[in-house]
Amino acid sequence: MCGLTACFKWTVVLLGAACLTLDMAGHASAEPPPPVSPQASAAGLVDVRTVVPDAIVDLRYATANNFVGVPLYPAGARCLVHEALADGLAEAARILRAQGNTLVFWDCYRPHDVQVRMFDAVPNPNWVARPSAFARSHEAGRSVDVTIAGLDMGTDFDEFSPRSLAFATSGVTPEQQANRARLRDAMTEGGLTVYPGEWWHFDGPGAKEPRPYLDVQVS
Repeated sequence: MCGLTACFKWTVVLLGAACLTLDMAGHASAEPPPPVSPQASAAGLVDVRTVVPDAIVDLRYATANNFVGVPLYPAGARCLVHEALADGLAEAARILRAQGNTLVFWDCYRPHDVQVRMFDAVPNPNWVARPSAFARSHEAGRSVDVTIAGLDMGTDFDEFSPRSLAFATSGVTPEQQANRARLRDAMTEGGLTVYPGEWWHFDGPGAKEPRPYLDVQVS
């Protein structure tokens, strides 16, 4: 989050962790995020807002609006992604921006202890990845959970039902299917791959490779 002094020019609009302002000409502009921690930088993690300046960051696990029902991230948590995803996310956002759409980020890098708490709450590997001795996917900062602002995708984030499947047709209207396809097409152009079990989950390069845990906080 930005401080009031840093954010205030004329009007301040808060969208998740992003801080947007209106400049003297009345144009929306995003305040640059502060530098990431030395630990995050050493791990190759960057704040997604340095890659997608107009991103809407709505980290559900920093609120009680998630399947566990309590915040799992601290206040002020940031959407961190591995730099290997940077160009792809920028390209996906560019494609959607040209269509008048904006990427929304629901989750990015996820610490291992959070993954453990999530699996304890829902010990079903079809919906929550079983913690292992290595970091993959979100735990390595190489996967993201995203949607498109204002578009109906048919389910909310983390709805554990067949309607959440990426290519679901039963219980998902043609318009909702088309919206999901719009998101998939943009992310695919950026080199990210949808997880078939969740329309919102996309893996970047090397997401499935086992790696050491990252000793990085999300705040």
